Amino acid sequence: MALSYIWSGFFLVGFAAALAQWLFMGDVEVFKRIVDGIFSSSKVAFIDIALPLAGVMTFMLGLLSVGEKAGAIDFIARLIGPFFSRIFPEIPRNHPATGHMVMNFSANFLGLDNAATPFGLKAMESMQSLNPNKEEPSNAQIMFLVLHTSGLTFIPISIIAQRAVMGAADPSDVFLPILVATYAATMTALVTVAIKQRINLFDSVVMAWLGGITAVIGGMLWVMTQYMTRAEIELFSKIASNLALAGIIAAFLIGALRKKVNVFDAFIDGAKGGIKTTVTIVPYLVGMLVAISVLRNSGVLNFVVSGFTWLFTQLGMNTDFTPALPTALMKPISGSGARGMMIDAMQNYGADSFVGRLACVLQGATDTTFYIVALYFGSVGIKRTRYAIGYGMIADLAGVVAAIWVSYLFFH
Repeated sequence: MALSYIWSGFFLVGFAAALAQWLFMGDVEVFKRIVDGIFSSSKVAFIDIALPLAGVMTFMLGLLSVGEKAGAIDFIARLIGPFFSRIFPEIPRNHPATGHMVMNFSANFLGLDNAATPFGLKAMESMQSLNPNKEEPSNAQIMFLVLHTSGLTFIPISIIAQRAVMGAADPSDVFLPILVATYAATMTALVTVAIKQRINLFDSVVMAWLGGITAVIGGMLWVMTQYMTRAEIELFSKIASNLALAGIIAAFLIGALRKKVNVFDAFIDGAKGGIKTTVTIVPYLVGMLVAISVLRNSGVLNFVVSGFTWLFTQLGMNTDFTPALPTALMKPISGSGARGMMIDAMQNYGADSFVGRLACVLQGATDTTFYIVALYFGSVGIKRTRYAIGYGMIADLAGVVAAIWVSYLFFH
């Protein structure tokens, strides 16, 4: 219902703003701009975005199917299993919930959203069997959910695909900035919830994992800020991003061939989901882009951006990032709404503009907190969320701040 209210509100607020401009400012063209925008954005959503997206998603989902059959998820599950046993101390070591959680995070990490959701729901169900109070989440369920809302992803497939459709010169140039931003959100989620739950973050395994990953990412950023020019940073991002993606493709293929997987059949099985996924998102895409166009053409979106620009100007900050903020504001509430805001930013400012790139990084920095809470807790009948939403929003804020900072570093 929340998305229904948001979507309806876009139209009603836009209409009210247009009515005020006509009555009090004499703008007789405002309703024509809104109606023209409705038909134009409907066409753009389907012809210019959804159809090209189908081809990109078909290839990427086919490739990920090969990776899944090559054992990529199982490999990651074995790798991070010992770490998980430390941050979920309430769950017995050999309990099925551990395996389901590891598979869920592994699938998310590789961008396999369709595979991740069933694993996540099964993990929540398994943890509910250990939960003494069925109407409110256990500590383990909260840790799992808040980590999930931080949205740690290594391969942001849909964002790269959307940038390719929108004509970006290098669609994967946001790969590293998204990784940094989503890592900041995940680290914030883990540390804040661990402190709340009094989990020992100084355990040797936990320290090795967190310290090692943080050292790699922090060291990379330190070298960039101290020894590299902006042009060199962009070149490094371009080479590293494309090399990583090309390496993943090669690793998936080699792993599948070693396991004697029928690679092409596996690719076709996964690729079929590309068309299905595109068909599924078309109504959401059209609906949200039309609603956003009403907000933009009625002047409401510009008013919101101007408000943030004024606020940050008063604080003495550079305000080039404010046109991308609608994506960040929408993301915790609606993934499709945030996707629409991201596409709108690329349409109006350019896919390779600072605003266009920042909107993509903001889209990839976190996940849809309220939707995830409703889906996962609702699936097992949990009615009281305790501190899950609050800590999820803290992680979201960390991801947004990190996204803005790293985008200035890479693209501004």
